[in-house]
Order: sequence, then C-alpha cells, then structure tokens
Amino acid sequence: MSVLTAPPRLPRLRPRRTGASGGEQGSGLWRALALRAGAIVALVAIWQAVAMAGIWPPVFVPEPVAVWDQFLRTTAEGVSGHTLQEHLLTSLRRILLGCLYGVTGGIALGLLIGMVPTLRALLGPLVTFVRTLPPLAYLSLLVIWFGIDEEPKIWLLLLAALPPVAVATADAVRGVHEDYLNAARSLGARRHELPLRVVLPSALPEIITGVRVAVGVAYTTVVAAETVNGVPGIGGMVRDAQRYNQTDVVVLGIIVIGLSGLLIDFLLQTLDRRLVPWRGRT
Repeated sequence: MSVLTAPPRLPRLRPRRTGASGGEQGSGLWRALALRAGAIVALVAIWQAVAMAGIWPPVFVPEPVAVWDQFLRTTAEGVSGHTLQEHLLTSLRRILLGCLYGVTGGIALGLLIGMVPTLRALLGPLVTFVRTLPPLAYLSLLVIWFGIDEEPKIWLLLLAALPPVAVATADAVRGVHEDYLNAARSLGARRHELPLRVVLPSALPEIITGVRVAVGVAYTTVVAAETVNGVPGIGGMVRDAQRYNQTDVVVLGIIVIGLSGLLIDFLLQTLDRRLVPWRGRT
C-alpha cells in the first residue's frame, strides 16, 4: 500500500518593488524644496552682507529690505503711473499674444518645411537667417513700419518665438519613422490626414521643447520690446527706474521677471507631462 504524500509547499513569492514608495518620493520632494529654500536664503544673506559692507553705495547695491519696501509700495501705490500688477499683466499679455502667433505659425511652417523638400530648400535658409538675428536688430525697423503702439511689440515677440518652434518642428517631422506612415496608410489613412494624425503626434515631444525655448526667448525679448512706449509693462517700468537711478525698482523688476518666467516654464513642463506622458519611458 503506497502512502500518498502532499507536495511540498512552495514559498509565496512577493512582487519586487522597483519604484520608490510614496514616502520616499515625499521625502525626496521635501528635500529638494529645502535645498532650494536654503539656496535662496543664502543668496539673500550674501546680498545683505555685501550691501551692509558699504563697498558700493546704495544706488549700486540696494539692500533687500529696500527692494521689499519698493515691492509693497509699487503694489499699493504704483510706479510710472501703474501698479506692479498692471505692469506685469500687460507684459504677460504681450508675451501671450506674441507667443501664440509665433508658436502657431512656427508649427505650421515647420510641418511644411519638414514634409515638402521644395519648401525646405526655399524657406529653410530664411528661417535660419531670422533665428540667428538678435531681436533688437529689427526693432527699429518694426517701429518704422508699425509705429510705437502695441503692433511692433507683438511683431517683435512673434518673430522671436517663431524660428525656434519652426526649426524644432521641422527637425522632428523629418525624424518621424517611415514605418509609422506606412502603418497609417495600410490602415486606411488618407494622405491629407497624415500630418495631423501621425506626423504631428509623433513629433510632439520635440515641438514642446521648441515651444519652451521660444517662450524663453520671447520673455527675454519683452524688455527690449517695451523700451519703446512700454508703459505699462515690466520693461517700461525698469527703463523709467533706470533713468532716475532707482536701483531698487530695477532689481525688483528683474526679480519679478525671473519669478514669472519660472512660473511660465513650470506651466509648460506640466503641459509637457500631460500631452507627452510617454517621454522618458521605454
């Protein structure tokens, strides 16, 4: 009589965790925030120490407290006839319009250059020529053509934002794999549907990178654009403060421009993660 024995019990295998846990991610986030806050505090402390040392007069290096006082005064009473909020919102509206036109035109132009060899040969050198020019090179010409109101400022920001987007889009379109197009054709896609349904989504990561570069270029150009009848506007506010040696207002304008630029880039990175969730993943 044979004795039946139960098979040996195998140990239960637990899934191996490859990613960081929520606690580890949270601690990493707080660590990064603490490092950034510490860097800001150290920078302000060095600034205060240099100002208190008296190496340069306050007209050259104002104290952080003086810049803070100007922030409170400009937000409540205003400077150059407008509050700080009005200056900032006007500059942001100009950047939004200029970048909207520039990004839209740059994507359309980049698609044409990337997909049509004849247009690439005709328009490619022109786009590269405009991209290599500093915006101040044609500011005077735009003032002659459009006057000193809003038109030259919007056109200047448009011309600053369009070439980076066009170049990034054209390079991304040329890099789309031919297998994607063949697969779309085999599934019944028509020729006029390929640019919007296949080429543009495939090139979207590089296009968004070009948009980020274009917005940065446009934001650095807004101060130059607002040197001509730029009040209200951050650039106009800084220009008027420079005329009267109000260094604390100039430093305040620089800080506001930098912080708002960081906010805009953060929003673009958030948009990038939403539209291109597969970036950086295999």
